[in-house]
Amino acid sequence: MLVWAVSLRTVSCPILSTLPWKPVQLVLPQLHPQCLAGGGGCPVSHIPIPALWIQAKRSEEPRLGSRRSPGSSPALGGAGRRRTMPSLPALLALLFACWAPLRATASSWWSLAMSPVQRPEMFIIGAQPVCSQLPGLSAGQRKLCQLYQEHMAYIGEGARTGIRECQHQFRQRRWNCSTVDDASVFGRVLQIGSRETAFTYAVSAAGVVNAISRACREGELSTCGCSRAARPKDLPRDWLWGGCGDNVDYGYRFAKEFVDAREREKNFAKGSEEQGRVLMNLQNNEAGRRAVYKTADVACKCHGVSGSCSLKTCWLQLAEFRKVGDQLKEKYDSAAAMRITRRGKLELVNSRFKPPTPEDLVYVDPSPDYCLRDESTGSLGTRGRLCNKTSEGLDGCALMCCGRGYDQFKSVRTERCHCKFHWCCFVRCKKCTQVVDQFVCK
Repeated sequence: MLVWAVSLRTVSCPILSTLPWKPVQLVLPQLHPQCLAGGGGCPVSHIPIPALWIQAKRSEEPRLGSRRSPGSSPALGGAGRRRTMPSLPALLALLFACWAPLRATASSWWSLAMSPVQRPEMFIIGAQPVCSQLPGLSAGQRKLCQLYQEHMAYIGEGARTGIRECQHQFRQRRWNCSTVDDASVFGRVLQIGSRETAFTYAVSAAGVVNAISRACREGELSTCGCSRAARPKDLPRDWLWGGCGDNVDYGYRFAKEFVDAREREKNFAKGSEEQGRVLMNLQNNEAGRRAVYKTADVACKCHGVSGSCSLKTCWLQLAEFRKVGDQLKEKYDSAAAMRITRRGKLELVNSRFKPPTPEDLVYVDPSPDYCLRDESTGSLGTRGRLCNKTSEGLDGCALMCCGRGYDQFKSVRTERCHCKFHWCCFVRCKKCTQVVDQFVCK
């Protein structure tokens, strides 16, 4: 049996907080791993509705030493009316109404980035299949996992690459792409269809393309190998087109199937806000994949006696992921505000602008200001963030601290300095310390 301790503070449900009693303990039957993962496909026999036992205490229980009127009981109100606990179906409806959004928040394939995924050759005979143990996968993603188990480690690697790049690009902004310590990775902030959400979806999809393409080139995946891209027309005739290039075509196709699977499984009413969010996610996933595809370029190596470069061999090579992140950051700054039509299509909020191309980012909700901590939006606020006193940009104390002011303190910084090369062959450095001023938002 699983025992869940539940409090109003941890559940944070406004419905429960208005009731005259509070749940103390929930005991549920052991759940199937697919139910805990939150990705769908929970077997009917393991749905945690039957055999639920609830122990509750009323908040109006008399304190020690208090007197009761003759004939009264703990279940009687002041006017002699009997106060009964709500029926079990009503209680279940309230609890699952509060639990459902939390469960949805925890469902994300990004969680593959937070814990290493075992490679197939590391599996133990008789152990549970890896796909049933991975949290956050949708039904379609779980099927792809079963067909391509060796890919999963590289999907997790791609998600980590995307998260690191997101944190680099937003390191000097109020929202700095912070992760939270649960399976949702980014928390509730991505439930808003904002610019920041658009960038996160795009850079994560780009990370998967990048990781899968490189894994193909390195021979780590049995279903793909070196790139089979056609020879560029502008390549000089005396240069050879060969080598082992990054298989961007395969990486693009697999990332499209896996990342988009969750969105394509959803079936919302045409013209609804939910459908608009699905279309937004698909557009931004595609923009991220195309950013990797478009930045891939030809790389060449010289051959010949003493480096004469009398012959060149060229191949297709992915760009450094920082270049992909920089391009997506530019798309973030020029992202298009969209809305869903009754026909189930996204259209520009302001028709004076050019419609977005498949390489552009789109969003459907305005961004929060991210100034204060807000549990409802997932904003962590900027209190305690370092800021630059002399900057007038987004990293400056005026904008970063949202007008609340800042505190100044001194810190000691130790760096390597006065380095000298000694024959042969090592470098010896001294350690220099300096006192620097730092500023932190109030």
